[in-house]
Amino acid sequence: MPARTMFDKVWTAHEVVPETPDTPAVLYVDLHLTHEVTSPQAFALLRARGLPVRRTDRTLATMDHSTPTRTEQVFGDEPIGLTDAARQVHQLEENAKEFAVELFGLRDPRRGIVHVIGPEQGATQPGMTIVCGDSHTSTHGALGALAFGIGTTEVGHVLATQCLLQRKPKTLAVEVGGRLGAGVTAKDLILAIIGKIGVSGGTGHVLEYRGPAISALSMAERMTVCNMSIEAGARAGMIAPDELTLEYLAGRPRRPRGADWDAAVAGWRSLATDPGAAFDSRVEIDASALEPMITYGTNPGMVLPIGGAIPSDRDDPVFERALAYMGFRPGEPMLGKRVDVVFVGSCTNGRLEDLQATAQILRGRRVAPGVRMLVVPGSQEVKREAEALGLAEVFRAAGAEWRESGCSMCLGMNGDTVPAGATSVSTSNRNFEGRQGVGARTLLASPYTAAACAVAGKITDPRDLL
Repeated sequence: MPARTMFDKVWTAHEVVPETPDTPAVLYVDLHLTHEVTSPQAFALLRARGLPVRRTDRTLATMDHSTPTRTEQVFGDEPIGLTDAARQVHQLEENAKEFAVELFGLRDPRRGIVHVIGPEQGATQPGMTIVCGDSHTSTHGALGALAFGIGTTEVGHVLATQCLLQRKPKTLAVEVGGRLGAGVTAKDLILAIIGKIGVSGGTGHVLEYRGPAISALSMAERMTVCNMSIEAGARAGMIAPDELTLEYLAGRPRRPRGADWDAAVAGWRSLATDPGAAFDSRVEIDASALEPMITYGTNPGMVLPIGGAIPSDRDDPVFERALAYMGFRPGEPMLGKRVDVVFVGSCTNGRLEDLQATAQILRGRRVAPGVRMLVVPGSQEVKREAEALGLAEVFRAAGAEWRESGCSMCLGMNGDTVPAGATSVSTSNRNFEGRQGVGARTLLASPYTAAACAVAGKITDPRDLL
């Protein structure tokens, strides 16, 4: 048998019907994650056709995008503030009950952002195919799963059949050598990768992140990297499972047990790309040469080292429009620019390690006057862990707001928004126009950088505070 990539192994194992020149493949789905925003129309489709959910045992629902993060609206008597958000939450409760789908409801202690709770619960496992009606499903590739976002119509297809029509993507090896320096994080790494290959560099491909710098990352850091694969245009991102992956999964509630665990581990160990396997494309990155990164425009590919100056591209009207929206000019340094809002959280950087990094900067310091800072855990479990470690007190003492879990300020649809014209340093994954609120200006960065900017009230190199 010829040498195969990890992606090829997982794809082939899930092909129900191979693709032909005229038809896509029929791909079996191991785990279908759903949430309140992209599922209502899909459940309505089933209801209209009199269809059940094909595999309720392979379907898991949570609430995250529209859920409030204010404690009084989650656990108190205050109603959800936004009518549309309240409607979506209620509709998912009704749909889950009607179709017998397991739901982590608003007050469930297991609830959280869909791409945080999947790995956290052990539902995400190596070698799986995982889909969700959300672009950042690629997060789960950090454990060696083939995971990607699907549209609302496809959500209905998977609910009804547990299968999906897909064309087979190509493969792109992202070889990361060296080692990240002090104050440089996985978020900086993935921003640098996107900056190098561009927001369409991965289009039509599944990225496999490889090399010593990737092997040195923690599981949370690997999730950050895979999470933003879609921002490079990729279908998915994957990292081969290793001993760290097994240690992470051991003890998780939904892991295989007993002999099933032993059999699963044997299979997971065989997933790594075979020596000599061919990729369709390759790109190389030297992690040791990287600095903290920050975006300056309206897509994640408009990124530069934090000490750099905004470039010029006067022949590109889209580029010029982006700078005009952000209120920036070519040649201006990023360091020293005013910051109005700081957000730490999201499925990119809302895990315990991210909050620990934030606290490392904030401990013994105060958020600058005039700056609003939100710290939002990625799940209720992360929230409990952070509080047990005293991190919540660090955040509150610094003047930051400590919230319940949810997508929060990553996107302006749950009440947590950035005012028009305000500049936000955010640990989330998208800096599109209006993403955090109408007229909001978003700069993507790591938790270290976000916290440093909150303290200084301006764009600041976090290494100066570490």
